[in-house]
Amino acid sequence: MAQHAPLSLLRAFEAAGRSASFRAAAAELHLTPSAVSHAIRKLERNLGATLFQRNGRAVQLSPEGETLMRHIGRAFDELRRGMEMVSTRSPRLLRLHSAPSFAAQWLTPRLSRFLAAYPGIEIRLSAGTDYTRFLTDEFDADIVYGPPRQEGLVVLALGEETMTPLCTPRLARTIRKPADLLRHVLIESDNKQVRWPAWFAANGLVAPLPHGTRFDRSFLAITAAADGLGVALESTRLAEREIKAKRLVAPLGGRAGDVRDIGHFLVFPPAARQRQTLRLFVSWLGAELGQRFQPLD
Repeated sequence: MAQHAPLSLLRAFEAAGRSASFRAAAAELHLTPSAVSHAIRKLERNLGATLFQRNGRAVQLSPEGETLMRHIGRAFDELRRGMEMVSTRSPRLLRLHSAPSFAAQWLTPRLSRFLAAYPGIEIRLSAGTDYTRFLTDEFDADIVYGPPRQEGLVVLALGEETMTPLCTPRLARTIRKPADLLRHVLIESDNKQVRWPAWFAANGLVAPLPHGTRFDRSFLAITAAADGLGVALESTRLAEREIKAKRLVAPLGGRAGDVRDIGHFLVFPPAARQRQTLRLFVSWLGAELGQRFQPLD
């Protein structure tokens, strides 16, 4: 009888339907792809319906599978939320993905404060530009750089950042006005939303052609500037530690126009709002940034 389908079969179906991949479902459930395929075929025989359309290695939910997925997906979401709400197991795990420079420059140096405030929580932090699509249950949230493109997620903007030229104190003594930068090596950050042409335009000048050292990550550009390789146009938020330690200064602070930009966003699936660890993290993150997010209820 269909109503006696083992939970293990339904779990395999839910994971495969959510990820559209037997291989991804197998990795999530710590099974082999053949075991997932066998479980789904057994469920199909039990129900007397074809749940997936198979084309070689590619799989796609059939109309019957989509109908079942709507119900099964909600059921497993409720199970996960219920277990998280009543669980007293310690430690609790918060699984975060983040843009590399935000993770290295801003988040990691502050994690000790979060863990001190919530000693029962453990954090698993991964960094990369291959932002999670939340097709599997691998991460609770992602801190992305640039406006999120994926629809259906909760998106919290992490506030404006100030983009300004930064260099060593020694180099700063030779910079008195924006035009002085034309005589210096300008460190390029290839993946920034705000780059040198935008800053020079904001100050009534035309940017020179790129001729300095180039990096694809802000934390590399910040390190290069602190080591005296040139002047970087970077976020004062990401360079906060270097500025506080006086390894970097803003030579034109108060004498030139800075560019302000919303660069980073916290994103997560709507169902994750019920996870207590994420709720605590969002509250802490807002306090650290000096901004107030809407409650996740």
